[in-house]
Amino acid sequence: MAPYESDDAVSAARDEETRSGRRRAARYAVPVAVVGVAAATIGLVPALADSGDPDLPRITAQQLINKIAKSDVQQLSGTVKISTDLGLPDLGGLESGLASGLAQGSGAGSGSAADPSARLTELLSGTHTLRVAADGPDRQKLSLVEQGAEYSVIHDGKDVWGYDSKSDQVSHGTAPAAGKDRTEPPATPKDFADQALKAVDDTTSVTVDGTARVAGRDAYKLQIKPRQSGTTVGAINIAVDAKTGMPLKFTLTPRSGGAAVLDAGFTQVSFARPAATFAFTPPKGAKVTERTDGAGKGAGKTGPGKGLEGMDGAEGLEGKGGASGGKVIGKGWTSIATFDTGAKGGLPTGAKGGDLGGFLGSLGDKVSGKFGKGTVFSTRLVNVLMTDDGKVYAGAVTKDALVKAADAAK
Repeated sequence: MAPYESDDAVSAARDEETRSGRRRAARYAVPVAVVGVAAATIGLVPALADSGDPDLPRITAQQLINKIAKSDVQQLSGTVKISTDLGLPDLGGLESGLASGLAQGSGAGSGSAADPSARLTELLSGTHTLRVAADGPDRQKLSLVEQGAEYSVIHDGKDVWGYDSKSDQVSHGTAPAAGKDRTEPPATPKDFADQALKAVDDTTSVTVDGTARVAGRDAYKLQIKPRQSGTTVGAINIAVDAKTGMPLKFTLTPRSGGAAVLDAGFTQVSFARPAATFAFTPPKGAKVTERTDGAGKGAGKTGPGKGLEGMDGAEGLEGKGGASGGKVIGKGWTSIATFDTGAKGGLPTGAKGGDLGGFLGSLGDKVSGKFGKGTVFSTRLVNVLMTDDGKVYAGAVTKDALVKAADAAK
């Protein structure tokens, strides 16, 4: 079978990835975004769907990827369950607060409890239920269902609203201009699948791994596995709707084994015109905050394949707080994002660092090498090395791979 780079649809995606690659290089603050670092050419393994349940026509991996690329679902409604297990310590909810603080501190946000760039970081840990609906490119709604409360993002024409029923706060922004280059935090199985397919290259094995039933629909199972050693990614499995080509379920398992790091899938889905109401008027008495960081930065679309455009919870670390521009070193699944914060001395410790410095230090492992000394912060997927001279290395790679990269940079 010919290499996947011959496919027109993915060649176009590769060109787009090249144009935006530099700006995306340091955007690893949302862990799953590390999956989207590499270019988009696939060395396909010739594989056919086996006789599973349901019994579907045989299909090659290349044909199935083409089916995903050509999928054009405009209308849908359904429920998505997302479970994330990065192996972070139980901080009693503090981890979500820190993630929200990072999003707001990066300049992408208004500080409102209804601000999407902060609220959607809650998806980085635990299990969440989302209700999604879309009726064309200009009308989408995503609701994060909580106990006794609900948070919603509504895109209706040029307006994008965020509403937090618990605090009775509203965030308002405008939708990004058509064709505007932007990134978006994943929220649906298709969002995650799109990022994964952009990440794979000739260091990747892509096969069809049978069939399945997801949310009552027949689906093919696409499996993506890195061929490289040194990555923490074990396998990515995507259940693809046999009729529409839309991803219905996305599962990422680590090379270390155990439960999935990320499992996002529809538990119910319909491709009929949704009954959802997309018009939104702030409730009487609600506090309304207008986003001031420019058109498109506080706005988004939550439709199929569009994610939450413009709601960049991690605006990027290049150029912020004295950091120099980031770059990506390495290839494929062992790619590592690196940048210089300009901050010397590593983590604050002792009297200077106080309790916070000691707490952060306790979460990491001290390492040393030709680069000097530093601290590695580990999860089941993403590892980050912060050196004492202010440099940062991060990727879906092992601790040893980070140390080697830092040594090679000296």
